[in-house]
Amino acid sequence: MDAFYGALLCLDNVTAAKKFMRDLCTPAELEAMAERWRVCRLLRDGKLSYREISTATGVSTATICRVARCLNAKTGGGYRAVLKKFNGRQMK
Repeated sequence: MDAFYGALLCLDNVTAAKKFMRDLCTPAELEAMAERWRVCRLLRDGKLSYREISTATGVSTATICRVARCLNAKTGGGYRAVLKKFNGRQMK
């Protein structure tokens, strides 16, 4: 697993990340990860209920609950760490 995470850290830009992730994952896997990231940002914004996020994204409320649980967990902190670094970036 450490070698895989190290490979992710080698990616210099969005184009390189897209190429690597497209080779590594199926389109469905990429979509699922992208949906979770979108849910994470919507939860952080705090403007929508779980049901509203589900309607807006098509993501199940079970997945939204899982993302929220990880986002709010005292341990882990992966979502929070990336949100902190990502905050303010304008990505396409």
